[in-house]
Amino acid sequence: MHIVVAGLNYRTAPVSIREKFAFAEKDLPLALKELKNIKSVMECVIVATCNRTELYVVVDSQHLCGHLLRGFIEKWFDVPKEQFNKHLYVLENEKAIEHLFRVASGLDSMVIGETQILGQVRDAFLLAQQEKTTGVLFNTLFKQAVTMAKRAHTETGIGENPVSVSYAAVELGKRIFGSYHRKKVLIIGAGKMSELTVKHLYANGADKVIVVNRTLSRARELADKFSGVASTMDRLMAHLEEADIVISSTGASGYVLTAGQVSSILQRRRSRPLFMIDIAVPRDLDPRLGEMPNVFLYDIDNLQSIVNSHLEERRKAAVQIEEMIGMEIAAFEQWTKTLGVSPVIQALQTKAASIHEETMDSLLKKLPELDERELKVIRKLTKSIVNQILRDPIVRIKEMAAERHGDDALEMFTKIFALEEQLAEQKRMEQAAQKQEEEAAQERMKEELLSKVRASATPADVLAKA
Repeated sequence: MHIVVAGLNYRTAPVSIREKFAFAEKDLPLALKELKNIKSVMECVIVATCNRTELYVVVDSQHLCGHLLRGFIEKWFDVPKEQFNKHLYVLENEKAIEHLFRVASGLDSMVIGETQILGQVRDAFLLAQQEKTTGVLFNTLFKQAVTMAKRAHTETGIGENPVSVSYAAVELGKRIFGSYHRKKVLIIGAGKMSELTVKHLYANGADKVIVVNRTLSRARELADKFSGVASTMDRLMAHLEEADIVISSTGASGYVLTAGQVSSILQRRRSRPLFMIDIAVPRDLDPRLGEMPNVFLYDIDNLQSIVNSHLEERRKAAVQIEEMIGMEIAAFEQWTKTLGVSPVIQALQTKAASIHEETMDSLLKKLPELDERELKVIRKLTKSIVNQILRDPIVRIKEMAAERHGDDALEMFTKIFALEEQLAEQKRMEQAAQKQEEEAAQERMKEELLSKVRASATPADVLAKA
């Protein structure tokens, strides 16, 4: 068995390319089934976000695997391979496993350490489980990746420090107000950064939004996004008296608010804190405002320095997470090495049980005078002998299977105990069960398609067919 991931992400493809390969949420169940039906694909999970589209598969052979996955992408999205080949990455085995751990823990994200991707990976796995496209390997690997990512965020706190200017501003305000509940936001100018900052504030409970701009129509355009109030610059001082938070981002060549203007307002505010964010270059707010009582002023450099320090903290945490990933990969690989031993042990136990039953049948024929109680005692004792004889070989083969030449040890073990016939029978039964499951899945798909056709048919169509 081999684990492979093929995909595109924000590093390998621009958004103009990525958007061509975005799965609609409603189509994912069908996509999983079609991917699972590809020859050699035993298990599959699709992780689809705005920044990445990734196909995770377990295959029984690596031969042509990349070609088959490219073919699936080409067919599903109706885009020729030539248009996405250079943007596609294909990772195998340990590199694929490491990639999943990095994705789940946020180390492969555009914003390092972000937590949203963890939920997206978990949801992708749960959907694949629901659609029955996962098995022993992915059920273990994805659970391990999600669990490790949760632990990484808890133990390192990588996601606690904001790493965008707008988000850093919002987090700073929390230190001043504790909560933004029922706080009033005054926006001076209507720039993109101001809009992004107020979006974060609004999401955190800020109540009233007032947009002051030289052009009233532009002020209205932004205010409407937050059910706010639009106003012009001549009303600025009146609005300043009621505001709790001021965000300024205009194209003015001089200060929009000076220390002198604000000092006359402060007396009427009765010591209420005033949080001021100056995102403009050149600056809109007089730096002397920061020296006034109950005024907390931050400019773009203040915020950027906070972001940079937080990025450094996240990088330190990322190093810790990389070490955790290394240990998780080792643990998973150790577990996979013991997977091959299970069928062999099962075959040995089946063979031993069969020999035991044959011996008991022979004993019963030779000693028909034995009563039920005597037979029960003999059966129990002889079964105990068999189990004791098998105990040490089973323990040893488990240990040997996890070592460097585990496959050779399993092969020798199989030959010593002559288990080839039992293993072949197990494989035949598994293949029969898998075939039965695939046939049932195909029947379900046919039924679903027929149901859709029936549902979309008009009364006229029905009469015509009748």
